[in-house]
Amino acid sequence: MAVMLSAVWLFSVLPGYGALAQAVACSGSPSRLHIPDQQYDNYFLSDCHSSAHVVVTNPLAAANPAQAVARLLVAWPAGNSGAAAFFSPENGTASTLGLHLENSTSSGEALDPVYEPAQGNGNPRVGVAGQVHFDSPAVLTLSILGSIRNIRDYTEGGGVLNNDIQNAIQATKYGNSGATVSRMWFDNTTTTWLDFAPSDASDPVQIVPGGGARLRFGNGTYSFRASFNYPQLQQLSPEQVLNNASQGLVAQNQDQTTSLSFLSYKEKLLAGTWRFLTYFGRDTLITALLMQPVLSEGQGGAMEAVISAALERINQTDGTVCHEEVIGDFATLTNLENGVASNAPSCDYKMIDTDYYLPIVMKNYFVDSDTGRRRASDFLATKASFLPGNAGLTYLELAQRTAEKIMRLAAPFAAPGGQTVDNLMHLNPGVPVGEWRDSNNGLGGGRIPFDVNTALMPAALRAIAALSRAGFFSTHPDWKDAADRYAQVWEDETLQFFRVSLTQADARNLLNDYVSSGAFAGPSNAANITRDGVVFYGLALRGDTTTTTSNQPNQPDANIIRAMHTDDSFRHFLLNTTDQAQLSAFLSQTADHILAPFPAGLATSVGLVVANPAYYGADPAAALWTTSDYHGTVVWSWPQAMMAAGLGRQLGRCRDERPGRRQEQQQRRDGQGHGNGNGSGTSSGKGKGDDDHGEEEPAFCRDKPLREKVRAAYHRLWDLIEANAAQSSEEMWTWRWDAQSGFVAVPFSDVSSTESDVRQLWSLAFLAVRREDL
Repeated sequence: MAVMLSAVWLFSVLPGYGALAQAVACSGSPSRLHIPDQQYDNYFLSDCHSSAHVVVTNPLAAANPAQAVARLLVAWPAGNSGAAAFFSPENGTASTLGLHLENSTSSGEALDPVYEPAQGNGNPRVGVAGQVHFDSPAVLTLSILGSIRNIRDYTEGGGVLNNDIQNAIQATKYGNSGATVSRMWFDNTTTTWLDFAPSDASDPVQIVPGGGARLRFGNGTYSFRASFNYPQLQQLSPEQVLNNASQGLVAQNQDQTTSLSFLSYKEKLLAGTWRFLTYFGRDTLITALLMQPVLSEGQGGAMEAVISAALERINQTDGTVCHEEVIGDFATLTNLENGVASNAPSCDYKMIDTDYYLPIVMKNYFVDSDTGRRRASDFLATKASFLPGNAGLTYLELAQRTAEKIMRLAAPFAAPGGQTVDNLMHLNPGVPVGEWRDSNNGLGGGRIPFDVNTALMPAALRAIAALSRAGFFSTHPDWKDAADRYAQVWEDETLQFFRVSLTQADARNLLNDYVSSGAFAGPSNAANITRDGVVFYGLALRGDTTTTTSNQPNQPDANIIRAMHTDDSFRHFLLNTTDQAQLSAFLSQTADHILAPFPAGLATSVGLVVANPAYYGADPAAALWTTSDYHGTVVWSWPQAMMAAGLGRQLGRCRDERPGRRQEQQQRRDGQGHGNGNGSGTSSGKGKGDDDHGEEEPAFCRDKPLREKVRAAYHRLWDLIEANAAQSSEEMWTWRWDAQSGFVAVPFSDVSSTESDVRQLWSLAFLAVRREDL
């Protein structure tokens, strides 16, 4: 049987490309995926040469065509690179132009790979080719060629363009009837090309006089080719990114596993596409925490790709873990703006949360995993090579610098009498963001985040202690005990600063005021508030005072950002706390919020909202979190996965729910549930159960009403997750209220100029996190 070959045969339709039939071919067919998403038609293509995500924006398919712009966008993982072409109708308004891809007459596919061998010492020219159809004559009015970061600056930054980039774009004739727009990058080596030529009887492509690299197209179909000559990454196939026990997922979940593969490379995992097609430390480390049960381990596997990428990018001067890398054309531009002629990558270090994830992931792999334990010595002896400043340092040396930073920051709060607001972790001075809610309104002006202080810091300290006991950080032998002592204080003494307690009357009044103010068109659900009132833990502290009054009933401290939220999940997922009264109370209020309908709680029929400001009532502060805010009253996929995994972990601490019993239950269930059906994943995460053995059973396990309430919340959450599985792989979504239907899920782009990623790495967590018989 003939082997399927992936090569550029199709471009005999573009004059001059017949010679490419001699290009190097890949064995096997390219990997393809098509995801329609209202006005955004998403096409993914990968072969042995390159990977690409093509997004065609068709205004005629938009919920609000007047706000949509016809666009052809190509995003490449290599260099976080891209090409965007914006079109307007030659006559009429922007919303009247429709465009779509048509299948090739030669391959029968919407996209085919482009490969042209390297010339001399250069890089091959790679990319994608296809056929785009315009419903009416159109003009390419704007091209942005180079970095996804610059495309994002334009689409999300109010139309910001870099003049040096735009002035370098050239429009040239291509053959007798085609045209090319191209730009050489700031490195004076790499070029991005967009080639167009008419198909069938379409009008020739015309270069519009007057500059601006504008092209004119007639009504009809045109061949296009998007390509560039930049070094490529080594992609992990679906089979390579998953461990042996999880290979069945490839056939069972083709969409999700193909998406996971598109975002996974031997060098690193990428956060999402198209907007975040690069390394983001927080995203990849959270993904590793949630998905370790199914990810490949060992040299060349996904787990080591995550850890090595984080270690490579550590700031060696202070141990800070990189938030986002700066690479490709954007790196050269950034260096030039700083007066340096260099293509070297750099990193953004402004976030405060990413440091804490790294030791937790390292502990889960190098201590809890058999493969990780075997690999630890060789892996950690690796010398860094990505950032020039880290050259020659071993991975272990870099990891120790991060651990030293965490221990130094933890010490003041853990010291006798040190439990004050001043000693909690604050955002960096002058920086308005610092953890996963990194939009302007995400923390509502807060400076001391709940998740970092009550969960991430103590979990990182527990991990450092475990790593130290396993022989890591030998120059700090005291850490094996000191880190645990610190962790105990952080676990037990931080929640008190964030506690909000409202009487039944106050809570009901605030909910009614919230609805009366027009913040929500549905019912207030104030009747759900029982005589016990409402207790929750605020999203953050303002940080502008050193005192709190959170222990005074019915008097929420003005220092607390009084938004209910889903970040309880961090504490449930990452910690096995031992203050029994505190644990029971914390679990109880989390369960209440999941079981209570919005705005009384977090639950909507489209999922849990990540923030609920209803207990601000009519206060203007409530307007910081709306359905059109990135971290507002919207639904994100991964926090639901972490909450489900966290509640599963806590219930699993009860003796009759321990991992061995749950495994027997899973085998009897014969693969039912959300995500995978081969028994390879667990909702509590790989290695989590190891922490449970030998511990005293938590008191809540013997409190039947409380345990049943937590179990009910767990299954209510899973009901919501399963009901919204169609969008669970997306970054996030929002909703509208309908008097007849209630909550109706809608894409975030319907209400905001910010597009959510159609595929986000951590939103693929349900490949590993699944419902259990608890």
